[in-house]
Amino acid sequence: MNNGRIMIAGGGAAGYFAAIACAEANPEAHVTLFELTAQPLAKVRISGGGRCNVTTAFTEPADLVRYYPRGGRELRGAFHRWGPVETVRWFSAHGVELKAQADGRMFPVTDDSGPVVACLQRAAAEARVIVRTRCGVRTVRPGFALELTTGETVACDRLLIATGGGKAGGGLELARQLGHTIAPPVPSLFTFQIEDPRLTGLAGLSAEHAEVRVPEMKLRESGPLLITHWGLSGPAILKLSAWGARLLHDRDYHFDLMVNWVAPRGIDEILAELVRLRTEHPRRHMGGGNSFGLSQRLWERLASAAGAEPAQPWTSVSNEVLKALAGELGCGKFPVSGKSLFKEEFVTCGGVRLEEVDFKTMESRRSPGLYFAGEVLDIDGLTGGFNFQSAWTTGWLAGRAMAEAL
Repeated sequence: MNNGRIMIAGGGAAGYFAAIACAEANPEAHVTLFELTAQPLAKVRISGGGRCNVTTAFTEPADLVRYYPRGGRELRGAFHRWGPVETVRWFSAHGVELKAQADGRMFPVTDDSGPVVACLQRAAAEARVIVRTRCGVRTVRPGFALELTTGETVACDRLLIATGGGKAGGGLELARQLGHTIAPPVPSLFTFQIEDPRLTGLAGLSAEHAEVRVPEMKLRESGPLLITHWGLSGPAILKLSAWGARLLHDRDYHFDLMVNWVAPRGIDEILAELVRLRTEHPRRHMGGGNSFGLSQRLWERLASAAGAEPAQPWTSVSNEVLKALAGELGCGKFPVSGKSLFKEEFVTCGGVRLEEVDFKTMESRRSPGLYFAGEVLDIDGLTGGFNFQSAWTTGWLAGRAMAEAL
């Protein structure tokens, strides 16, 4: 034994939280955290546009796991042991009060990530965690002999890999060196690049109740839809990209997206409403307003795409044009030609395969004494605080388990 030496690769949310949980639970443990970059907790700093979406107001594990395209089944029991309620309580006890928004996202009451970062660093310092920056783990051999990027060689009793997701290499390569198999990482949260005249010049407009589908992949999601300078974004797109991450990657992000701008109404209901407008307002210009809640410019653009002139009266609109407009509103086809990252949400699916990890302790089933936490695992959540919550949960479980194992 090496006098209770615990080493953590990765200075993000999961790594810090694990280090704190371990050191607080067992003051005899010698906990050292290695962060390759000069600035630990970088993702915490920039999350939510600098506001830091710490967690979610959804607290029931059975509900919570529905927001994880990968990892939900494994996290269900874990959330019973440490979930959003415990996270909010912990941050409050350490001086950071959180508030819930209407959509369930939870932010510091200050709307600033600074207090969250300072809180984690202060808690680590008070627990006597040693934090080494500009120093990563390059290789690891059985028995936990670690070669650092500085050229040093160190040894430990317990090793936690919490290096985050991203490209193959780094923590994933360390896991592979110790016998683990890796699900190849691919982007999870991203927006769609679409070049289509129906969207040109409409950046910033949105539809609050939309549905998006990729029929050939049997993908379907609903929610607000946002037109951007490069295509489409918003919650509906982000959810679709997360659930279809691997399928869309395999298609090199080239596929047809079907859009219902006025969900949940279907084609027949939309057509009936258009017929009603023509019957009840025959002399009104069809571009003068709509009863679907769409922005005026988007409505006119879709009408033009269907072959109508916004200045023409409803009475002159043919049945064929009405059917075409119903199709544009309820089942418009938009060819997707690529993806764009969603702001600062660098989320990937892929990582250490979950069946190789004991989710009661986060210990490896293949290499005793090795633990995992955060996005290095094949876990990813939707936007809304879910990825941070899985980091706090898996970090706490791993930290406590390492402390108890000593």
